[in-house]
Order: sequence, then C-alpha cells, then structure tokens
Amino acid sequence: MGTFKIEGGHQLKGDITPQGAKNEALQILCAVLLTPETVKIDNIPDIVDVNKLIKLLGNLGVEVKKLGPNSYSFKAENVNLEYLESEAFKIEGRGLRGSIMIVGPLLARFGKGYIPKPGGDKIGRRRLDTHFEGFIKLGATFRYNREDYFYGVEADELHGTYMLLDEASVTGTANIVMAAVLAKGTTTIYNAACEPYLQQLCKMLNRMGAKISGVGSNLLTIEGVESLGGTDHRMLPDMIEIGSWIGLAAMTKSELTIKNVSWDDLGVIPSVFRKIGITVERQGDDIHIPAHTDGYEIQSYIDGSILTIADAPWPGFTPDLLSIVLTVLIQARGSAVVHQKMFESRLFFVDKLIDMGAKIILCDPHRATIIGHDFKSQLKATTMTSPDIRAGVSLLIAALSAKGTSIIHNIEQIDRGYENIDTRLRAIGAKIERLEGN
Repeated sequence: MGTFKIEGGHQLKGDITPQGAKNEALQILCAVLLTPETVKIDNIPDIVDVNKLIKLLGNLGVEVKKLGPNSYSFKAENVNLEYLESEAFKIEGRGLRGSIMIVGPLLARFGKGYIPKPGGDKIGRRRLDTHFEGFIKLGATFRYNREDYFYGVEADELHGTYMLLDEASVTGTANIVMAAVLAKGTTTIYNAACEPYLQQLCKMLNRMGAKISGVGSNLLTIEGVESLGGTDHRMLPDMIEIGSWIGLAAMTKSELTIKNVSWDDLGVIPSVFRKIGITVERQGDDIHIPAHTDGYEIQSYIDGSILTIADAPWPGFTPDLLSIVLTVLIQARGSAVVHQKMFESRLFFVDKLIDMGAKIILCDPHRATIIGHDFKSQLKATTMTSPDIRAGVSLLIAALSAKGTSIIHNIEQIDRGYENIDTRLRAIGAKIERLEGN
C-alpha cells in the first residue's frame, strides 16, 4: 500500500495543466467497441481506473496501440466474446466502476453484454437499475446470477422506443445511448444526463455516423443506424481536477494559474468557488487564482441566511467537488452547510479533518456544517487513510495547508483519478514524497 509524506504550510506558485477528464475517458473508451474501424483518442489521462479499462479492452480482443503520451488508437475488429464469461473477466470487471459501460456497446453490436457487479469508490450505493431498465425497454432480456453477482443482457435485435429515465444518471445515459445508436428505429430518452462529458460522447458518436439530436439537453433523440465507423477524438480537461487546484490554491494562500481549462464547459464551478470568497479570474482559457493573503469570506444569501452548497445533476454542481469545497471552507471566514444528496457515505471522511482541528459538525450522512477558521488557527498534521478518490485529494489539500508533516495511506485511491499528482505538485513547490509500501 503506497503512502504520501507531506510537509505542509508552504505556499505554492506556478502553472499547472489539468489532465484529460477521467469520467469522459471511461465513456469514450467503451464506445470504441461499437465499430470495427480504428478510433484514435488523445488526452487520455494516465490513471489507474483508465489504464484498467484499456487493459480490459485489450483482453476483450481490441487492438490497442499507444501512439504517444496520453494518445492511443483502438480497433475492435476481432472482439473475443468468450472472455466475457471467463473468471478473469469477473475479477477484472469487478474492480472498476466504469466497466459497466461496456455492456451497451456490446449489446448493440453483438447482441449480448455481461458484467460482474462493479466496484470503485466506497461512497455508498450506486444503483445500476437505470442502465438495465433502459436495455430492457430497447428489447433486451435481463438476467442476474445472485451467486457470483453477474449481470447479463441479450437481444436478437434492439428496437427504438420512448423512455423516461428514473434518474439523470450519467453512466446510465451513456450506456443507453451507446445501445440505442445501432437499434432499429428511433429512441427518445427524457431526463437524460446532459453534462459536458456526455455531450462529448454524443458528438463523437455522431462523427462515427450516429444520428443523435438534442445534445446538451435532457431530451435526446437517437435515430438508429446500421453501423458506425472510426474517428478521432480529444478529451476535455478534467473539471474535477480543475476544481481541486482552485481549492488547493485558496487553502495554501498560493498564486496558481490553471492552464487550458475549457471555460465554457465548467458550468457553475467557478461561481460556486466565488460564493465561498475565492477569486477566480479568467485569463483567456486559463484560470488565475491570486494568493489569498487576507483569506476569503463566505457569501450569505440575500436574506442573510447561511450559505448551503449542494450537488445536483448537470448543470448543477458536481458531487465530485463537494469534498473539495468542504475542505476549503475550513479556512474561510464565516460558516456554510455542505449537502451531499447523491451518496450517503461520502462525507464520512470529515472525522479525519476534525482530527486535524477543523470545526465541522456532521449533521447526518448527507449534511455537514463548517465553521471557518479564517486562518486564525492552522490545521495540524496527522496520519490518515484515503477512503476514495475525492476524499483522498481533499485530505491531501488539507495536509498541504497544515502545520507539520502528514502521512496519507492508501494513495492508490488518489492514483485512480489523478495523474502523477505528486510529481505535478512538486513542480509548483509542494513538499510531497511518495513512499512505496508492501
């Protein structure tokens, strides 16, 4: 188990470039299964979860070529469907949440798709009902083996239909869209997710020959086609990493420039950080965060009531950044409530922040009240363990702002979502060392 050793309390300075978007990569990589032709993808983040999926595609028989740093080509001409029922697949698929999105493309192109119950973050339940209910409405037969938690869908032919999703699930929408593009007739998906990464998937599929309209809205119309061809695609920068660097700059009173952020795809992220008093300046397509030497003050609502920051489906605030915002609020001037609606275990990492001296009241599994220090007292270093990707980075930000030397164990969780994070942080002045464990 790997470990980070962090000497906190240092100001950072310089430029940092966000990696390609993890959540987009998991969708886009699964889409290569829809065509026997070559798909070239650039700006793929070199992170554990994405590399696991690339390996899984290779084991499925996809021809994978690394063209350069963060650049690959994929050719799914000879897919080995027998691998889907192997013990090796059951083990590999179980270790990656994003593996669920291979089911839609396989069902569309080959008439069957299987997946073991996926793993991933320990942040609470993530239902798969939306995915499989969509496949069933398209005409697939569903089966589930309770003994080894193995899901399967099969269909001789998929047929377009109208469906109203029970939740605006991003991965669920992506999976259903990838199944519907090769179905007979027209599929209409209402209450579809519409975040930028889903838009990227739809635009890529359209370049491959799909006929998807309504991209960017919650009402998608998909006219099925006979087949799809190859294409080139470039990932957007990762908005979660961008938000992480904004929070890092504020907590450490550092001046940072975040390069090439694709401003138009950030939605409400800049405005949410501004609500907690952080200066977020637009410089072309970069974000500049000045050193907050006088701290930052939380805004109140017009009627004077306490600010509440809550997650919501896009274009609302992404749940993946709530852990970061909660941590940044520790040193703000004022108080705020963080309301995590979507996952019931995601706020349990706050006990580690409380150990460091944070003033946080965990009201219930979904809500926490944070009373800001206004930098009048510094967090103190401690030893902790990362429970999931976003909590791990939040703890890392807290450690970089704290007095003394902190230890973070189980950094494999952080590596799942952040590319070479220690190397990139050292480049802007962070005192962080990676210790390899047993």
